[in-house]
Amino acid sequence: MSKRLSPLVVGSWLILLGLVATALLSPYVAPHNPIRERLIDRLLPPVWVEDGEWRYLLGTDHLGRDLVSRIIYGSRVSLVVGFAAVAIGGALGIALGVAAGFLGGQTDEVIMAVADMQLAFPTILFAIAIIAVLGPSFINLVIVIGISGWVTYARIARGQVLSVREKEFVEAIRAQGGSQWRIVWRHILPNILSPLIVVATLDLARTIILESTLSFLGLGIQPPTPSWGGMLSDGREYLLSAWWIATFPGVALMLTALSFNRLGDWVRDLTDPRLRRMELR
Repeated sequence: MSKRLSPLVVGSWLILLGLVATALLSPYVAPHNPIRERLIDRLLPPVWVEDGEWRYLLGTDHLGRDLVSRIIYGSRVSLVVGFAAVAIGGALGIALGVAAGFLGGQTDEVIMAVADMQLAFPTILFAIAIIAVLGPSFINLVIVIGISGWVTYARIARGQVLSVREKEFVEAIRAQGGSQWRIVWRHILPNILSPLIVVATLDLARTIILESTLSFLGLGIQPPTPSWGGMLSDGREYLLSAWWIATFPGVALMLTALSFNRLGDWVRDLTDPRLRRMELR
């Protein structure tokens, strides 16, 4: 069977499509209000465990909130932050990378020097430092995660531009009097997008995990808004007595990250002509 149709790819697509559907329809598919506290129902186990109730399929947390509903609403946070951060980081990185590769000279040196400076700081510490200064909020979280990932896009875009700008068709357009903007926008950018799309797909997993990490540390999405990282933080104190509080959000996070990674591999296989030629042999 072709890699692009493998069971792992199909399973990843089904997981991600289900995740997107439940996130979009969360007010209609969530069985309970995710932030409503009901202390009389606190720490109820999943339905298949003794004392579990069908009202709460995956149990409740320490405040009596339904885990199914909180996981569903938490998927909205993860997807919105993930896609928004990738869009910001990708747009910034591609713009700077194209400028560095096409203009060269001091522009290239300055942009790459800034990239090297950012790479000198661990991503998580960089994000924590900025959020500690700006304060935790949804907008700040998206901006910080987006900025933390621009270097990868910039380096790949720069390398691709350095290769494409010396091609014969670019030289021919220059000889005909084509403007730099026209060369970049209509001829160079379309030819470098494939590897950048692969990077963006793989980067979604990184941004979702980073958002969960920051929320786990109390620097991301603030209570009572449900987030997978916040749910993991709530459940760490109940790992022995109420393991389900941290387990099910962790499983959701793991499956989402694995699915995006597998989807990125599939996109890479689909867009790489060398891999396609190997499949045809």
